[in-house]
Amino acid sequence: MREETKDGMEQNILVILPHPDDEAFTVSGTLAKHIQDGAHVTYACLTLGEMGRNMGIPPFANRVTLPAIRKIELEESCRAIGIQDLRMLGFHDKMIEFEDQEQLDGQIGELIKELNPSIVYTFYPGYSVHPDHDACGTAVVRTISRLPKEERPVVYCSAFAKNHQQALGKPQLVNEVKDFLTQKMASIQAHRSQFQAAELVGSKKLDDEKIRKRFGIERFWIYPFD
Repeated sequence: MREETKDGMEQNILVILPHPDDEAFTVSGTLAKHIQDGAHVTYACLTLGEMGRNMGIPPFANRVTLPAIRKIELEESCRAIGIQDLRMLGFHDKMIEFEDQEQLDGQIGELIKELNPSIVYTFYPGYSVHPDHDACGTAVVRTISRLPKEERPVVYCSAFAKNHQQALGKPQLVNEVKDFLTQKMASIQAHRSQFQAAELVGSKKLDDEKIRKRFGIERFWIYPFD
């Protein structure tokens, strides 16, 4: 069954995240399901993660080559998920909160105007650990809040700060994505320069059951504009 809007048109979904690999760990299974159901997905990645401290294990990248490597990894990840439209917006890694607000919001606004998405996925402002994550989510929410209420897409946010459930309550969307773990793990593994880092996947090889337990559920909170 194809995902459609109330007018019978194919559903457009817009994902706005700051770094290559953000999509892999947070929303890849959900996106694979949307795509299987007929949705068109655009992923707007704000940066190339050029300031990432992981260079592969053993190292195969350096500070000069990392941006080009992460671009290739991002493209491979999107193919694994099935994402049809990848936009790389060219902002500076670890600098999203300091970018020109008008330019940042303007690019996000142009994407929303072009695509007219019914759903936008991003990070929950203030509850997503990394300053770039929070700044990205803030920009998305700020831009969409300027739209008339009837024109706003639903904004699903990923959150994982220590206090996020206490502050936000239970997620409104809990997706079991175990049927899409092939796509999700291929997306994660595409980011070879980052994937093997212990802080991302742990220090031991994961068996199938641990993979299902760790990566089989994706949770999102609807941003409450009013």
